[in-house]
Amino acid sequence: MILPSLDLEKSLWAKGYENVAGLDEVGRGPLAGPVVAGVVVINKEEQVIEGVRDSKKLSEKKREELSEKIVEVSAGYGIGFVGSEEIDMFGIAKAVNLAMTRAVEEMVTYFNINPGFLIIDGKAVWDISPYPCLKMDKGDLHHYSIAAASIIAKVARDNLMKEYAAKYPNYGFDSNVGYGTKKHLEAIQNYGICDIHRKSFHPISNFVVNTE
Repeated sequence: MILPSLDLEKSLWAKGYENVAGLDEVGRGPLAGPVVAGVVVINKEEQVIEGVRDSKKLSEKKREELSEKIVEVSAGYGIGFVGSEEIDMFGIAKAVNLAMTRAVEEMVTYFNINPGFLIIDGKAVWDISPYPCLKMDKGDLHHYSIAAASIIAKVARDNLMKEYAAKYPNYGFDSNVGYGTKKHLEAIQNYGICDIHRKSFHPISNFVVNTE
């Protein structure tokens, strides 16, 4: 089992970057719903929660428990949403960066705290000005603050998809959270698409063309 460490955060603290923030996104691949980014600032070891790791490696119950603890003890956090309409408008790459930017802006506004340094999951994302950034692949596996950010983003997105499941009960959003499962695709064939489907994504785009 790979558990994320605090080594990178500690090295940045030692260089004078007091508020180190981890940043990650979830929901890049689903056919429906938003892409969501989370950011978590930690500035001391006492804010570390035991059991935090890549959100994909945790059960739903464990993610929810850890998310509550993370937002309680961290120096600051933020969550950014970009919905399906904006994803269709801008493309998923720009939408991911927009979600990350919104997460940081929310944290700065709500907590009045500026990240001294951002460590970001994904080398393909953009820098977020004016903050110094370090981008890496699989950062949620290896670095605590990114793993924490992945957890709060995943829980926020899953909770929103449960709300959408009540509004659009035919698609099973509470279980598939928008991904293209067999039952989800069958539901699209039977009921068509709904407002939160990403019309620019395959095979939704084919369905849109075929039904126009």
